[in-house]
Amino acid sequence: MIRPSTTRRLQAALATAIAAGALVATAPAAQAAHPGGHCTTPKLAAGWYGDNQARLQQLIDQYGSCNPYRAGRAKPVAVFDWDNTVVKNDVGDATMFWLLRNGKVRQPAGGDWTTTSRYLTPAAAQALATACGPLARPGTPLPTGTPAGAACADELNAVYGTAATRSGAAAFAGWDRRTTEPAYAWLPQLMQGWTAIEIRGFAAAARTENLAAPVGAKQQVGTTTATGWVRYYDQQRDLIKNLQRAGFDVWISSASPQPVVEVWAQGVGVKADHVIGIRNTTTRGGKYTAHLQGCGSVKDGADTMITYIDGKRCWINKEIFGVRGPAAEKVQPAARRQVFAAGDSDTDISFLRDATALRLVVNRNKNELMCRAYDNSDGKWIVNPMFIEPKKQKSSPYPCSTTGYVDHDGSAAPVRRGDTSVVPDQTDTVF
Repeated sequence: MIRPSTTRRLQAALATAIAAGALVATAPAAQAAHPGGHCTTPKLAAGWYGDNQARLQQLIDQYGSCNPYRAGRAKPVAVFDWDNTVVKNDVGDATMFWLLRNGKVRQPAGGDWTTTSRYLTPAAAQALATACGPLARPGTPLPTGTPAGAACADELNAVYGTAATRSGAAAFAGWDRRTTEPAYAWLPQLMQGWTAIEIRGFAAAARTENLAAPVGAKQQVGTTTATGWVRYYDQQRDLIKNLQRAGFDVWISSASPQPVVEVWAQGVGVKADHVIGIRNTTTRGGKYTAHLQGCGSVKDGADTMITYIDGKRCWINKEIFGVRGPAAEKVQPAARRQVFAAGDSDTDISFLRDATALRLVVNRNKNELMCRAYDNSDGKWIVNPMFIEPKKQKSSPYPCSTTGYVDHDGSAAPVRRGDTSVVPDQTDTVF
């Protein structure tokens, strides 16, 4: 144990040496000043576009525990979206395809598919009943991984993947475009009847397959093919690791199911209690129901507020910052917001805008997101191409001044800044 008097002498000597120009403030020197070992000065690996690595390093240097070191201070919060932000491709999709290939989706109660989503249209419910109804008793798994169940797998996959039936009829209707996406929500709703432990097992099996498959691999689902591979982005894994080393409180917020993201997040060192995915309600026995937990003014079972656009803001405010009730739906004071956020899609807009210091955007050519990122009205946005198979430059400008924003009712409108001025159309420059 180092005595307090010794520590004070060391600190005084270090301060004198730095003032005299005899020492450079390196990580080991900083650790010597703080014998508890909490202080690190991690450095990011290469592989970033332009000056993005420097901007991220500046964030770490400014907000990390070394500059300045204050024992017991609140950790700065960093929040990452998951699919196509931390990994290439979508872990929800990977799990859905695994469920269909392995016959893990259950026939709904009474064979009534409208019980799986309040937004499912009569046309979709009928198409699912026709394709899947004769195959299994209510509550039992459908044989979607067999030739006899291929048509059922195809219909389920079409409704999930395209929000339409195989015949082209709209599968969902009547939802708030800023708080939920019924096709995303439908995946955890189709997990009804299983426990979280069982679903984590399914997700782990899908993860093993998708990481082992070569880049570009396809898999057969029903009679069609689907993406069959996922990869972690090395740069994002390194960023998360170094943010954690620097004392940041790192979270994942995803519109994939909670237990699925929990499994995948382990691969970047984020524990389950720092994952916010779509969360089901459960029975007393712990089995998932087809209803979802609520946030803000939305009660459990209402199924209208998932981790999607404004819903992500609500869930982040609730789970990370402890804001309860309708207040969780509102922008919080700067001291109760994340300093850093990373995302790739319009689904991430609200929580990215809430970040107070820096916002990282992975460019997937999403209109509202890229309008705001390229407009960069407050200088806090940085854009990076996708780290694997980046998209080509968008040939036409983003329609920011006309249709870049999708309102609650689905209508298109101009993208507006916080002061209500319209964002002009933006050219795609980072690709």
